[in-house]
Amino acid sequence: MKAASFGYMSVLELDEALQALARSEGAAKAMSGGQSLGPMLNLRLARPPQVIDIAGLPLLRQVKAVAEGIEIGAGVTHSEIEDGHHAPLVGHPMQGVAAGIAYRAVRNRGTVGGSLAHADPAADWVVVLPALGARVRLRSPRGERTVEAAGFMLGAYTTVLEPDELVTAVIVPRHTPSTRWGYHKLCRKPGEFAEASAAIYLDEAAGVSRIVLGAVDGPPLLLDALASAVARDGASAASRAQLRAAVAAALPERDPIDLKMFTACLERALEHAGVVARTQATGAPT
Repeated sequence: MKAASFGYMSVLELDEALQALARSEGAAKAMSGGQSLGPMLNLRLARPPQVIDIAGLPLLRQVKAVAEGIEIGAGVTHSEIEDGHHAPLVGHPMQGVAAGIAYRAVRNRGTVGGSLAHADPAADWVVVLPALGARVRLRSPRGERTVEAAGFMLGAYTTVLEPDELVTAVIVPRHTPSTRWGYHKLCRKPGEFAEASAAIYLDEAAGVSRIVLGAVDGPPLLLDALASAVARDGASAASRAQLRAAVAAALPERDPIDLKMFTACLERALEHAGVVARTQATGAPT
């Protein structure tokens, strides 16, 4: 199947894109890498009257150090992060996450902002950025606002974006010696969307602790109580039984197989972060 007929507009100025979105009253769709919207067009799951191509916007292609951390333009591709094209992100947790997204061909075109705006519950950035405590910068003809990544996604394929708004950047904290990080996802085969995922971010110096479950069919789930306990007590708060109990409380409707998968993701993310020993994390969850 091929896409239904639509108008195409390529823009080189952000304001031009925003005005076009505003004129369409929510009917037009912005496209950057096209790795999500393209298949939806071809399957006719999306039938916008107009597609606004924002891939060439220079403003969305920048990465820079700012007072709050690192500002990443929404049009930066996964492969650019993976390959260390931007010095502020070399050695950052995002570099390793980017390397595991889908396939190289997808990473060459897919963008951070596009993935966030698409809001697939099983995607990587929708769980990783809330764990990092990232903030998302949005712009419309009415002005600019910044929202917490943890509150950006409202449901599957649903976000706080207004019809005339675009994601322009995400701001993430710098990776420092005081931070510990872990991320793990389970896929049926490499390159596919996750069946379960978990991320942990600890910054002892800043007093920050976050544990997030992804691929939960809706917005990612923050396990605040577990994160606080792990930050306070370390491995003694992260036994398999404790992790399974936290998962079961967060996902009460899930079957035992799902609970095993999410528990395994949590264990391996905690191992990655150095919270639990490898011998514990690599055992088969019960």
